[in-house]
Amino acid sequence: MSLILFILIVPALFTIPIAFCWKQFEAAGQKGWYSLIPYYNIYVLLKIIGKHKKFWWWFFIVFPYINIFMLLLMLVELGKCFGRFKIWEEGMAAILPCIFFPIIAKDDKYQDPLTTQRPKKSTAREWFDAIIFAVVAALIIRTYVFEAFTIPTSSMEKSLCVGDYLIVSKIHYGPKRPNTPLSFPFVHNTLPGSKTKKSYLEWIKLPYHRYPGVSTMKRYDPIVFNYPAGDTVCDIFQSSINYYDLVREYGRNRVWNDHQNFGKVIAHPVDKRENYVKRLIGMPGDTLKIVDGVVYINGEKAFEPENMQHNYTVVTTNGGINKQTLDKYHISEGYRTDDPNTFVLNISAKVADELIKLPYITSVMRVVRAPGQEISTSLFPNRPDLYPWNVDNFGPLYIPKKGVTVPLNIYTLPLYERIIHAYELHDLKVQGNQILIDGKPADSYTFEMDYYWMMGDNRHNSADSRYWGFVPENHIVGKPVLVWLSLDKENGGIRWNRMFRIPK
Repeated sequence: MSLILFILIVPALFTIPIAFCWKQFEAAGQKGWYSLIPYYNIYVLLKIIGKHKKFWWWFFIVFPYINIFMLLLMLVELGKCFGRFKIWEEGMAAILPCIFFPIIAKDDKYQDPLTTQRPKKSTAREWFDAIIFAVVAALIIRTYVFEAFTIPTSSMEKSLCVGDYLIVSKIHYGPKRPNTPLSFPFVHNTLPGSKTKKSYLEWIKLPYHRYPGVSTMKRYDPIVFNYPAGDTVCDIFQSSINYYDLVREYGRNRVWNDHQNFGKVIAHPVDKRENYVKRLIGMPGDTLKIVDGVVYINGEKAFEPENMQHNYTVVTTNGGINKQTLDKYHISEGYRTDDPNTFVLNISAKVADELIKLPYITSVMRVVRAPGQEISTSLFPNRPDLYPWNVDNFGPLYIPKKGVTVPLNIYTLPLYERIIHAYELHDLKVQGNQILIDGKPADSYTFEMDYYWMMGDNRHNSADSRYWGFVPENHIVGKPVLVWLSLDKENGGIRWNRMFRIPK
């Protein structure tokens, strides 16, 4: 839905329930046909219920998603102006105004809310109203201010650990207007108790808009964002297994038709794609290159977090590493190779320096994949014939910036084709060596959004931009500001030393 359609259709949707309040408008001394005029009917309704001079009512009516609750509240308040205070009456006013208001139109008299004393509520009713208010307030806060997230994978170890519970601020970079305001509360994209049933309806789709934030995104910030490759998923896997990897491995026909093994293929709008947290490495306009596992931005070595991890080959003399050592250095990922004395452990450089001091360890060497080794179609841009990159030797690659034009040809197209058709929603076709965008030949492309490059601190165990490419600006959710709880799911218990920490 475009912005123009949004401006036209949403007031019309508000007008439908208000139109059934024609008789109530007349009883309140207003012309009944005022209820049919988009925008103006909202002003008149606020005037009838005595709220037209209260700024915060107007403020929240502007916000998508919040304004749905505001409309329901206005209808409830209108019912109260005609003596309808019972819970079932307020429910009918909010949910079935098209039936409720015509029914009560014949026998009710308008009671001015500014001059009429309303009946005192019972204790039970006060509790009920308080719970409803708390739920609505929590939904608003979750949508526009703060939201709680859990770290499910080790891609940010040890900066953020599996079992960390985060508070993510949406006001730092500006909250996004929900794309799909009609959704089940307090869940993300599936209904409670189900891994496949959508928790939202796409009857109303709003265009992307970000409200002003209190700060801008900075390089090396940890960022929460909607998973770009999560636009299409197999519902039994959701985003745990990349749909596009499945198609490359098994073929589109089998993935779409083998429901027993892959489930149903579904599409998620941007705001309902899975939430990921990574570190912002590349900004719009940067050129990124990875050489032997070291990231360079615009030719300069990038910042490396203190707890950044890689795979290390560890050689012992006694065929094992005792549990005390693993626990002492918080080593939770690794495996024994075919050689009983050799292990591959996922650790930081600091831990590697400590391990080599142990008498039964003879060698600790970081794993580095040489150029051309272990190339894969899973790595962006999924064309190893043109870009034989791996996780340790990658690029150079330009990160798109809004307004910048790049040359477009058969060689550069794999880098930017997903931007063109999936993120910026243009029709893209290739006929021989001719590239067509929206039906017209194209030898260049101008980006319409800014893009970012995200990587996990656990460099050898992170599904990040090296696999699925750029993160569009409309996928940015917020900034982690607090670890409020950290559960050690492997050993049980709480990691008290991580409680109430600010992620860095």
